[in-house]
Amino acid sequence: MSGHSKWHNIQGRKNAQDAKRGKIFQRISREIYMAVKAGGPDPSGNPQLRLMMDKARAANMPKDNIKRAVDKGSGVGGAAYEEINYEGYGPGGTAIIVEALTDNKNRTAAAIRSAFTHHGGALGASGSVSYMFDRKGYIVISREDDDTDEDTMMMDALDAGADDIQTSDDAFEIYTDPKALAEVRDALEKAGYKLATAELTMIPENETPVPEDKISQYQGLIDELEDNDDVSEVYEAAEMPEE
Repeated sequence: MSGHSKWHNIQGRKNAQDAKRGKIFQRISREIYMAVKAGGPDPSGNPQLRLMMDKARAANMPKDNIKRAVDKGSGVGGAAYEEINYEGYGPGGTAIIVEALTDNKNRTAAAIRSAFTHHGGALGASGSVSYMFDRKGYIVISREDDDTDEDTMMMDALDAGADDIQTSDDAFEIYTDPKALAEVRDALEKAGYKLATAELTMIPENETPVPEDKISQYQGLIDELEDNDDVSEVYEAAEMPEE
């Protein structure tokens, strides 16, 4: 994980995401739906649902929207969604994983394949790039909201059960075992920390530099994937030039 800053990428796209707030709500609703289907509608006994509801509140998603998503997952009407992962390569050979929630697999597969093809990439078989990523719990504490020094933050995070922590001028980025994410999050919140995000993510073991002549093409691919209503997350093993 050395050198990888997911938070930098998140901040770099924040304005674009804010402009797509309706789509964000739609995606979070589907994630809540899937969490309920997998572990039931009670967040106290369903850590994944608790994480998704926290994500919804952090995005200022209306309570009625959250309730509708929980009701659908509980079987109170609504479409049946399925979680599907796609793997492929972007321009320059960068590994990409796309997580989607869809009620129409054929529609989603065609759109994902088209996005890769149109932007000089290629969709691969299952397992073609996933081995290049590690599944991790991911927590961010923004340093704008916290004046804790690095040593104290390191000790508190490790005491809470974290595996690793990275520090930048902007944030503390904390990594956990996926199964320990909810426990570490709760411990840090109990210690008084305000968390900017807490989620499951995929961290690349290594990053492939995007060639300068492929940057525009590569960004076009990522933008098209993220604009797709069925896409929940896009994970990249790409190293982009510093702006």
